[in-house]
Amino acid sequence: MKAENVSFEQAMDELEKITARLEEGDVPLEEALEEYKRGMELSALCHSKLKKAETELAKLVTSDGDQPFRLDGEDA
Repeated sequence: MKAENVSFEQAMDELEKITARLEEGDVPLEEALEEYKRGMELSALCHSKLKKAETELAKLVTSDGDQPFRLDGEDA
């Protein structure tokens, strides 16, 4: 299944499984490379979905007249 066709939760679950498998160290090199590539796709997908959710949340908060949404550590 292509990375863009999975939900955030599905991507995280698959990424955790890939990570655990690679950490075991018993994966043949070629297979490990394919798993790593898939993991990078899923990681990028998760990052993209999180950024999109952050942007949508910021719009919702500001449209209600509340203070703009800020991440911890950002200046006011």
